[in-house]
Amino acid sequence: MINGKTVLGIELGSTRVKAVLIGEDYTTLASGGENWENRLENGLWTYHLDDVWRTLQSAFQKLSADVQSRYGAPLTTVDAIGISAMMHGYLALDKDGKLLAPFRTWRNTNTEQAAKLLTELLGFNIPHRWSIAQLYQSILDKEDHVKDISYLTTLAGYVHWKLTGQKVLGVGDASGMFPIDSKTNSFNAKMIARFDAHIGDLKFGWKLPDILPKVLTAGEEAGSLSAEGAALLDPTGALVPGIPLCPPEGDAGTGMAATNSVAERTGNVSAGTSIFAMVVLEKELSRVYPEIDMVTTPSGKPVAMVHCNNCTSDLDAWVNLFGEVIETSGFKIEKSRLYDELYYKALSGDADCGGLLSYNYYGGEPITGLEQGRPLFTRLPDSRLTLSNFMRSLLFSTMATLKIGMDILTEKEHVRLDKLLGHGGLFKTKGVGQGLMAAALKTPVAVMETAGEGGAWGIALLAAYLLQKSSGDSGLSLENFLEQRVFGRNAGSLVEPDTKDVQGFAGFIKQYTAGLAIEKAAVEHLK
Repeated sequence: MINGKTVLGIELGSTRVKAVLIGEDYTTLASGGENWENRLENGLWTYHLDDVWRTLQSAFQKLSADVQSRYGAPLTTVDAIGISAMMHGYLALDKDGKLLAPFRTWRNTNTEQAAKLLTELLGFNIPHRWSIAQLYQSILDKEDHVKDISYLTTLAGYVHWKLTGQKVLGVGDASGMFPIDSKTNSFNAKMIARFDAHIGDLKFGWKLPDILPKVLTAGEEAGSLSAEGAALLDPTGALVPGIPLCPPEGDAGTGMAATNSVAERTGNVSAGTSIFAMVVLEKELSRVYPEIDMVTTPSGKPVAMVHCNNCTSDLDAWVNLFGEVIETSGFKIEKSRLYDELYYKALSGDADCGGLLSYNYYGGEPITGLEQGRPLFTRLPDSRLTLSNFMRSLLFSTMATLKIGMDILTEKEHVRLDKLLGHGGLFKTKGVGQGLMAAALKTPVAVMETAGEGGAWGIALLAAYLLQKSSGDSGLSLENFLEQRVFGRNAGSLVEPDTKDVQGFAGFIKQYTAGLAIEKAAVEHLK
């Protein structure tokens, strides 16, 4: 620890910033985290940049305290650092590094007009949350700040830039800003030229390559921690500068690394505030699907991504309500135990939830054509309202929209998967989310013991891969590094789809799809 034979991974997730320190065997030595929440301001989801640094510093301080407590040594240096964060979004800065507009996160769905026009212009599906959609919508809305943009990046790219001074981005995160050419592992030059020509008459004084970060692949050098960056991360002054950083990545790429899902015919499901599935393709899709995003692995391999904005927020709200009931009754229960008890209760419910129907839409869902969301629970008079059925309906709701998108890959494109690897909060209660997800997607789902570490561990692995490449092992691919050096025979615990649960989810999703009209009416009438 004193000699810095460790690697630090930090991920800024939707609800928690987590810092993980791993050793030479890639296992977690210490960790620290801090919760935070996005804000809905002027109709847009955002985080204040002051909150970014406050929460990041708190997570690092808690990691440092954990190191001191466990090992009796201060955390002053590490071998490498990796920064990861939520993909997409809009961070536009001027030539002095000043934020020109509030940070707009992936959660915003106000870009429908821009996304549609760009998809037509580029012949490539541009989702609502992508950075280029946010930029073009700002142009369409005639926002004055656009002319002053000097740098456009993601949250991971922004933090990395402040720590190192380098305006770079990992290819996986970059693939959520603008389409990537997998032959060059950089932004698609033809599409950039098409976009620049399209807005040329507006004479902004910049072209797209001027304001986008430089794209790097896993293992490439991405700068080192500056003195200013060290002070930002650790205001106590204990952390020394000069530490190398790997390319900053998005949570999709770190999820792929954390689940060893970077090779063809592998895939993973990340389930937290949002839910998305990543499938590394053997061949390109036959056509453009608005429900399917094309992104890349951290090494640049093409990936089909089904992304849904809503997953566990509504479920968490109900769990908190049950916790409040328990406390009101004069009892106390640990939050982790409360989740486990309620999750396990879902396993004893009717396979189809007894006719209960839940929609977890806190925000809009492009896959189901909703620009806004309204959390909603409904049932028929003769539905079986029990706690087990209620919890089962909440859990099924977290994966219902994902199922709609995944059916495009498996049924229309005949994409084959041997298994999916699950990670994120939904999979923490052993066997529950995993088994229900296997039933929903009709695919075996594996969960590793490291799943709870999530993207912070994944970006730490990518930082460790940087060290492998820089130590002279330049021919080692990311796929082989993860398979041979990190995971070995650890394929995780695998759960096959249960026939009864498969049939039950089929009944639920049929009713869920038919009931989307109820959700749309709620959006229209509940203001």
